[in-house]
Amino acid sequence: MSLINLNALRETQLHTDPFDFLVVPSFVNNEVLARVNADYPAIEAAANHALEDLQYGTAFATLMAELQAPAFAAALGERFDMELASLPTTVTVRKFCERTDGNIHTDHKSKVITVLVYFNEQWDHENGQLRMLRTKGDIEDYVAQVPPLGGTMLAFRRTNHSWHGHTQFVGERRMVQVNFLDQNPLSVAAQRISRFGTHFMKNVLGMR
Repeated sequence: MSLINLNALRETQLHTDPFDFLVVPSFVNNEVLARVNADYPAIEAAANHALEDLQYGTAFATLMAELQAPAFAAALGERFDMELASLPTTVTVRKFCERTDGNIHTDHKSKVITVLVYFNEQWDHENGQLRMLRTKGDIEDYVAQVPPLGGTMLAFRRTNHSWHGHTQFVGERRMVQVNFLDQNPLSVAAQRISRFGTHFMKNVLGMR
């Protein structure tokens, strides 16, 4: 039996203002969430970690395989009216959030679709909730706010105005990010270099 709910994805409303995005609260059910969290990577640093660099248990591995399978790419592609199955992907995993996270951005231009799946079994904080924004200059000017509550999946089409971010939060914020990249063979390398540069600059600025 699948660990993800593709029917919930197919039935979820696609929002188009201010850019294309959808939110699926029931993408992973509570029983699966508990199993996956038991097998979650033992991450200690606040950063996005490449999936291939981590060690984890069977349930987490199964879920990651389903997120990279053709069935998920096909169902997601139908919602965005795009062919995703043939595109390269990258998968990163996060466990902790630091004070420099959440700054407003649009994602690297090599990305076509960004998928976020959350794993916190509860979320009682006002901060740390991802906001879909109308502009790059105001974190309060948002059309939707998504708490990183376990089982929720968020996906959006990357554009030059796909602004998003969250208010400052420090603590455990479990998340997996799957990115579908354009066909340029340099996109995977460019995206990884961009991720490394972003984390490096945050560390430099944080030391000031």
